[in-house]
Amino acid sequence: MRLHGLLCAGLLLIYSTAFVHASAACSKPVYLTLDTGHMDVAPLIADILQRHQVKVTFFAADEPSKIGDGSLGTHWAPWWKARAAEGHAFASHTLDHVYWRADLPDGRFQVRPSAGPQVGQTQAWTSADYCAALDAASQRLQSLTGIAPLPLFRAPGGKTSARLLAAARACGYAHVGWAQAGFLGDELPSEKYSNAQLLAKALRDVRPGDILMAHLGIWSRKDPWAPAVLEPLITGLQAKGYCFETLRSHPDYQDWLNAHTK
Repeated sequence: MRLHGLLCAGLLLIYSTAFVHASAACSKPVYLTLDTGHMDVAPLIADILQRHQVKVTFFAADEPSKIGDGSLGTHWAPWWKARAAEGHAFASHTLDHVYWRADLPDGRFQVRPSAGPQVGQTQAWTSADYCAALDAASQRLQSLTGIAPLPLFRAPGGKTSARLLAAARACGYAHVGWAQAGFLGDELPSEKYSNAQLLAKALRDVRPGDILMAHLGIWSRKDPWAPAVLEPLITGLQAKGYCFETLRSHPDYQDWLNAHTK
């Protein structure tokens, strides 16, 4: 009995120490978010995240991809399923990557999709139209991952208006932007913003609680960001005592998630 008690006490100490260590490690959280893109770097990104046990939140639209039938197409279905099994979180980016452009006097929104059957066409959408676009991406994500996406969204380009945000909230979606220091710069021209510069800036400026934003591949950048920056960014921030969490635990969204998660 005494041996059993000692073993139990030892296990309790181990678990308690691990819990304290985990809590201490997460006293400086950051929230890495990744929007869809051409997907060419998606396997590399997944390997890096898994190697360093980093969990992120993916904002997904069905965008053209270098390989396969779009970022939310059948080709990439196993990739998304694997990310769900690893514990990442997912949210809508509008199915056709639809940019808000203006509020119209009649209450509608001027928008322009950058993917899908209406790519490049300026359209006038009602609030219901926009909500349908948010739902479509969420439903596709759920079919691919097998889990319910978060009741959050990111507008392409981060472009919104107060009226658009209110319309989205009315149909169950809160918007997620990013911190100023969290703009990781992967969509900037590499001729002006080198990977070394972007890495140094992020390591210098990121602060606890920041939401960080990058993409699963940017067509226009000549010197790809992810292969050069993502891993040293993760290890550099971890060396400073930062940990990476999904938006499931972001304090600004806790009340919303509690009220709107099914």
